[in-house]
Amino acid sequence: MFFVKSILPLVVVIFVVISCVSRSTAQSTLFNIPSTDVVAKKKVYLEFDFLSHFESHESGGFQGYVPRAVIGVGKRTEVGVNVAFADVLAPDQPVELQPNVKHQFYQNEKAGVTIAGGAIAYLPIAHRVGTDSFGMLYTVVSKQVKGSHSPRFTGGAYGLVGRVDGTGTKGGAIGGYEQPLVPGRLSFVADWFSGKNRFGYVTPGFAITVSKTSLFYAGYSVGNQGRKNNALFLYYGITF
Repeated sequence: MFFVKSILPLVVVIFVVISCVSRSTAQSTLFNIPSTDVVAKKKVYLEFDFLSHFESHESGGFQGYVPRAVIGVGKRTEVGVNVAFADVLAPDQPVELQPNVKHQFYQNEKAGVTIAGGAIAYLPIAHRVGTDSFGMLYTVVSKQVKGSHSPRFTGGAYGLVGRVDGTGTKGGAIGGYEQPLVPGRLSFVADWFSGKNRFGYVTPGFAITVSKTSLFYAGYSVGNQGRKNNALFLYYGITF
C-alpha cells in the first residue's frame, strides 16, 4: 500500500505528458543544479518538485515537496522563491523558505556559451529547532554544441555562507549534461553537486517537452554519501 501511494504521482503525471508535441521554454534548473537560462522579462515560471525514497517511514523512507515560482524581471535577471517540506517518520519537520536570484552575465549564441550566477537563501520558517539559516552563492557556465542532436554541458562552483560547522562540505563543483534524444521532445539529463552535504547528489534522468511552455522531468537522485540516501525525483514546470 505504501508503494502504491508513493508511485501514484508518477502515474498521474505520465498520463499528462504522453502527448508531448513541441519545444519547451528554457528551464531554470536541470534537476538540482541551476542552469544558465533565465526566465524572460514579465514571464512567470511555476514548478512543483516531488521526491520519494520508496520504503516505509519506519524503514527510512521519505517524501519531499518543493513548489517554486520564478519571475523574469528583465535585464537577464530572474527572482523566485521555493518552499520545501518533507514527510518522514519524525513529526514537525522544518518548513524552509528559499528566496533566490539569478543573473545571466554573458551570452554568445554563436559560440554557444552562456555564463550565469546567483544566490539562494535557506530560511526555516516553521519547526526551526535543530536547523539554521544560511545561503548559497554559485556561478555556472554552459556550452551548447552545435547540431540538433548535440549536447549542452554545464559546469561551475558553489559555496555555502553562514552554514553551521559540522553540517558537511561548505562548497564544491557543479556539473550538468543534457543530450537530446528526440530533438524538441525528449532528452537525457544528468546533474551533480559535489560535496558531502545536503546538496551532494548525482541525478540522471529524462526531460520530456509537454508543450511550448511546459516540461516534465523524471530522474533518480543518489547521494554522495550515506546509506539509503537516494530518491525518485519528479518535477513539472510551466511558463506563463
